[in-house]
Amino acid sequence: PEVRSELAVPLLINNDVRGVLNVDADRLNAFTADDQALLEALSLQAARVIQNTWLYEQLRLKARLFESLASVSQTINSTLNLDDALRVITREACQLMDAKMSSLLLLDDSREWLDLRASHGAGSDYLTKPRLNVAESLVGNVVRRRRPIQDENVQTSGRYQNISMARREGLVSLLSVPLVFGGQALGVLNVYRGTPHIFPNEEVRILAALAELSGIAIEKARLYERIVDVEEQLRQNERLSALGLLAAEVAHEIRNPLTVMKMLYHSLDLQFPPGDPRTQDNKIMGEKMEHLNRVVEQVLDFARSTEPRLAPVNVNQLLDDLSLLTRHKLRQQRVEVVRELAPQIPAVLGDATQLEQAFLNLTLNAVEAMPEGGRLTITTRALHQPRTRKEPTHVVIEFSDTGVGMTEEQQQKAFSSLLATTKVKGTGLGLAIVARVIETHRGEVKVKSKPAKGTTFTITLPVG
Repeated sequence: PEVRSELAVPLLINNDVRGVLNVDADRLNAFTADDQALLEALSLQAARVIQNTWLYEQLRLKARLFESLASVSQTINSTLNLDDALRVITREACQLMDAKMSSLLLLDDSREWLDLRASHGAGSDYLTKPRLNVAESLVGNVVRRRRPIQDENVQTSGRYQNISMARREGLVSLLSVPLVFGGQALGVLNVYRGTPHIFPNEEVRILAALAELSGIAIEKARLYERIVDVEEQLRQNERLSALGLLAAEVAHEIRNPLTVMKMLYHSLDLQFPPGDPRTQDNKIMGEKMEHLNRVVEQVLDFARSTEPRLAPVNVNQLLDDLSLLTRHKLRQQRVEVVRELAPQIPAVLGDATQLEQAFLNLTLNAVEAMPEGGRLTITTRALHQPRTRKEPTHVVIEFSDTGVGMTEEQQQKAFSSLLATTKVKGTGLGLAIVARVIETHRGEVKVKSKPAKGTTFTITLPVG
């Protein structure tokens, strides 16, 4: 029927118009003042019912979310492995936020880059995207400001760095919140949806709450890893102490008779006619006694573990001296040496004798790892940490060989293999000495290798 009369009153909730209560009639002048008063009374009651229903729904939603967060907190904190914790965080973020994909990025040691550490629902394009610069990326802005950022559509807003990747992955809306612990930014937690979406304040608060729980879990896992490392270092120190006692016994049981043997050998002054095969045998005998003497000296040097006598040291000059010392050995073993020394690097504060011993050990280990010959590349460079710092803070020295390489397990034991029952070429006591020397110089030594692909040892020493 045709509408001839209409009566409408507002639905007011906290003095805000949230809707209209409307009545129609098919005759003229159908409504009186009493009708209007009645409808206004009904609208007041309806507004109260609607408001109570909204409040109930909000409370029910919050209760469900708090229950979910409590469950997530228990799940996250049940693991002490950092990588496992990060995977749990991204999985729970996806489920909690009904997201297409979630990712977690942590700051590197320089605090200038964000590295992807875990994700849930991500495709290969996202997993292989470049690391993010904190100063230049949208997500990096979350770290700098320590405040959430959202983008309704990363494919069209112009603020997102990897638009083509987002289109291939079907990522549209983004919410990114900071991971913070103890006032220090750790990284960011991101969630993506596959459609344009503005995240309301409630959703922002939910993800921020998850991020806060995650920050605690991350630091807890990191602390556990540090505890494990310290325990392993203590066990290693116990083994090294035992080796020190063994070295003292070696000094008495081997060194003294070896010295007598060398004296007797040289006193014989054996001479043989030209072409006599005993000439070569005599030469080899002398070389092997010298080799055995060097091994004993290495063990004793390691056992002494003297404190370094610190003074400014020119690393390039040490490496120049080392090349003169080892040139004959390297030539005999058919090892080509490539030297790429930075022309101007600052001096380090160290013990020249101990550092030279460490560099020599790395060179000899490289030779041992290349029984058929190969190439040894020695490089130096200055390092700025952070990169924005004007003056260099560290000097980096790398020894890269083309030898037999090491497995992951062998790399983990490379610097603690002196008491091991198995040994690979290019590892052993020499590397344990290297680790001890660099540690006493407040430096760091790392190994990177693959079987049959060669090995690179990287030493980082602080300037001054």
